[in-house]
Amino acid sequence: MELTPAELTVLGLVIERPQHGYDLEQVIEQRGIRQWTDIGFSSIYYLLTKLEQRGLLHVPEAPAAAKSRRVFHATAEGRGVAARNALAFVAEARPTPHPLLVGVANLSLLSAQQYVQALRTRLAQIEARIAAVQAVQGVQQAEATLPLAAREVFSYSLSLMEAERQWLASRAQVPGDEQD
Repeated sequence: MELTPAELTVLGLVIERPQHGYDLEQVIEQRGIRQWTDIGFSSIYYLLTKLEQRGLLHVPEAPAAAKSRRVFHATAEGRGVAARNALAFVAEARPTPHPLLVGVANLSLLSAQQYVQALRTRLAQIEARIAAVQAVQGVQQAEATLPLAAREVFSYSLSLMEAERQWLASRAQVPGDEQD
C-alpha cells in the first residue's frame, strides 16, 4: 500500500506517540514540517480519518462525547506500511516537480533584467527560509527535544537551501550592474 508524503508524515507522527489532531498540529508547527510538506491545518483530520479507514490507525476507546478528542494509535499494519513507505522514500531517487525549473525552461518569455530580479527576489526568500529553519532547529536543539528524524530533516533541508542559495547568488549578477 503506497502512502502520500502527507499520509506518511501524519502516520509517522502518530507512531512516535499516539495523539489527536490538535496535538499533531502542534508538532507540525514546532518542527517546521510545513517547510517541506503540504499538510494544511484543515487536512490533518481528513488524513487521520483516511488512515483510520484504511486500517492503519485506530482509536482504542470511543470518546465519551461526540466533541471529545479522539486519540489515534497506529495499528501493526500501519507500522509496517509506514516502515516500507519510509524505506522507499529514502532509497528511491524519484523525480520531483519543481516550479523553478518550469520558470527557467520558459526564460524566453522574460527579459534578462526580469530574470535577474526574479532570482534576487527568490534569493532573499531562500535566505529568510534558511534563517527560519535555523531558528526552529536552534530552539529544538536547545530544548533537547529534537528526535533523530527531525535532525536529519533539518540537515537535509538546510543543505538543499544552501545549495540553492549558492546557485541563485552565482546567477543573480548582471555584468555592469552595481546592485548586490
